[in-house]
Amino acid sequence: MELLKAIVLGIVQGLTEFLPVSSSGHLVIGSELLNFHEQGVVFDVCLHLGTLVSVVIVFREELLAMVKAPFALLLGSRDATDRHYFRWDMYVVLATLPAVFVGLFFKDAIQQLFSSLLVAYCMLVITGLLMIMAQYLPERDETINWSRSLLVGCAQACAILPGLSRSGSTIFAGMFLGIAREKVARFSFIMSIPAIIGAAVLQFGELFRNPPTNDVLLNLVAGTVMAAVAGYFAIKLLLDVIRRNRLQWFGYYCLFLATIGLTYHFLSAA
Repeated sequence: MELLKAIVLGIVQGLTEFLPVSSSGHLVIGSELLNFHEQGVVFDVCLHLGTLVSVVIVFREELLAMVKAPFALLLGSRDATDRHYFRWDMYVVLATLPAVFVGLFFKDAIQQLFSSLLVAYCMLVITGLLMIMAQYLPERDETINWSRSLLVGCAQACAILPGLSRSGSTIFAGMFLGIAREKVARFSFIMSIPAIIGAAVLQFGELFRNPPTNDVLLNLVAGTVMAAVAGYFAIKLLLDVIRRNRLQWFGYYCLFLATIGLTYHFLSAA
């Protein structure tokens, strides 16, 4: 039964990590509904690593070009493509700094919020409103530069809160700044890589202090694999939805889920 719960949560993580409906919020809600808590933060990190695999697979060509660009420039390349991808390297690093700051200095406070369904539901309301408003933002084609990448990174840092979608927040912020929808979506997916790796590194200490048993390890592996598979299809779906400017679909879903959750929460407390 615990293995089945891990598989279900892995699928939920993979689908919601990139769809703008908040993976953290769904994991908090799903863990409560399934009464699945024993893996804690380690399980959450493993699921994120699964989604990391899906990003690398989908954007393997861009990532390879970004890895090669610094070395090509050091060897004297004057190719415009190398310069373009080197700038993206720098922008991704800059966009990651706000999340690093929040993760280092507010780690304990944020972890406590992950046990609160009320916080997750309230943040889902904000995610829903952002996605509904996104359809009214005019399509422009501003370049990604130092200031815009930093501001998109600030949106990513805010999305550490459970229920506030990382992809939704960063894509909305980029569109608000005038970056074309599909361009900022691709940037959002790629900039998630150091954020996911950083979150995993911060939790490795807990993994070594409390190594999982064989049964728990099986759950971790199963959840991670399912998160990778589901994440791949979620990225493909979201890119298609963004091209058609239909992000409001996810906004309605977030508001619907939050309304049900908040209603149940307050009725239970009454």
